[in-house]
Amino acid sequence: MGSLSHESFEEFLDLLKAAGISITRENELRERLAEAQVWRYAFMTLAANGRSIGIRFQGEDESVDEERIRSTLAAFQFPESSQQVFAANIQIH
Repeated sequence: MGSLSHESFEEFLDLLKAAGISITRENELRERLAEAQVWRYAFMTLAANGRSIGIRFQGEDESVDEERIRSTLAAFQFPESSQQVFAANIQIH
């Protein structure tokens, strides 16, 4: 089985959603990632600062699979520091 690191941001977002994350203004997020030269960098920028434009990552306590989120970020070769930033910006309800 090959690495997911070369897969698309669409698959990446779908995996996050499967791990219990909902994305507010998902269509705008997808548009911005499609336009970005380096989508991973754009994703982390929006994960950290997207609230000002309404892009939010949320989850319900019982539906968020934190291990699955971590493994998805690792599979797409996000550094540990980025994984921590993303985890800190998830709004859990």
